[in-house]
Amino acid sequence: MASELDRILDPTYIGDVRALAMKDVRSMRSECQEVETGLSYLRRLVQGRLDIVGVETLRRREGGEPGELSVLVSQLPEILAAGTRAPGVGRLPQLLAPGELDADLEARFESVVAGHDVESLSELSDDSLEQLHDQLEAFEHEVSGFRRQLFDRIDALQAEITRRYRTGEASVETLLQ
Repeated sequence: MASELDRILDPTYIGDVRALAMKDVRSMRSECQEVETGLSYLRRLVQGRLDIVGVETLRRREGGEPGELSVLVSQLPEILAAGTRAPGVGRLPQLLAPGELDADLEARFESVVAGHDVESLSELSDDSLEQLHDQLEAFEHEVSGFRRQLFDRIDALQAEITRRYRTGEASVETLLQ
């Protein structure tokens, strides 16, 4: 993990949240949201690659012949759109930009997919394709775990902001000053 993600996921990151100034609580929440947005983008990249590997695996199971690359490329919108909605309530994105990717995690993703371009998947052995799938799946679970931890921090910081407004420690008027 990169130092920024390490720092935010450290159990001491939030510390005594009640002792923090409101501007610091908001700043920490924004920081967590920015990092989560980058992880969300990375997770979708991994899921997209998993979807493509899944199509190749299915083709082999059904005994299909390797197709032309142009056919696969023409199917990419359908392939990549098929798994865009996870089960559950989900969360609305707080930021619309894709976010900066964590450099260490991006490098790990690149090392997993290195040499396994879309056009070369049909040339992989069944064992290599399965290994690629397993590595991508494990990496996706890891990135998802980091996101869950970030959501825990975002929720704790938001709860503190809400508590301060509810108890009168903070008011809308202070935002306007």
